[in-house]
Amino acid sequence: MLEALYEVDRRRDAEPDTSEMSAKAVRLVTGVLQRREELDQLISEVSDGWRVERMPVVDRAVLRLGLYELIYEPSTPVGVIVDEAVRLAKRYSTGESGGFVNGVLSTLAIRHRAQPTEEE
Repeated sequence: MLEALYEVDRRRDAEPDTSEMSAKAVRLVTGVLQRREELDQLISEVSDGWRVERMPVVDRAVLRLGLYELIYEPSTPVGVIVDEAVRLAKRYSTGESGGFVNGVLSTLAIRHRAQPTEEE
């Protein structure tokens, strides 16, 4: 899934190879690609000093995927989304990417998953 997003972003004109993906992975990849501009705008709003197009390709893919899940996969717990994104960033990107991804997605999670209390 991450590889497909990476390749599409890197080559710009590529269609993702979803032939060996699960139905959920295909849904996520397709959703990220369909909403890429929206996701990038939201990411750019919280990534101080970093334009999305200047981020490492892997970081962009991980952030887009994580944010898509935060917004459009509400049954997936926030902690699971953020932990998986950080793990992917640490494994496949730069040494500082895990912390960066954690900060950006944590901020976005507060904005997009915060639930009002009963008193509000």
